[in-house]
Amino acid sequence: MLLSMGRAKPQQGAFWVESQSLRGPGHLFFERLNRVLFAHDFDGKVEALCVDSYAARDGRPSIPPGVYCRMLMVGYFEGIDSS
Repeated sequence: MLLSMGRAKPQQGAFWVESQSLRGPGHLFFERLNRVLFAHDFDGKVEALCVDSYAARDGRPSIPPGVYCRMLMVGYFEGIDSS
């Protein structure tokens, strides 16, 4: 490429990736785990346990406790270290 002579111009790649294009086929283990958690109202129970720790109007809206626990479980089962 002869950039100094103006013959070729570098092409900039995509700035972001749409989240819709990141969805994979999923995994049977996590699909079953999600069904079990839903059947036992996991999100409702965890949110009830955490309700005193969340401010109604202060700060940025938080990640729902059930979603956060699922994120921790995926990290644990997939061996994703926090660092």
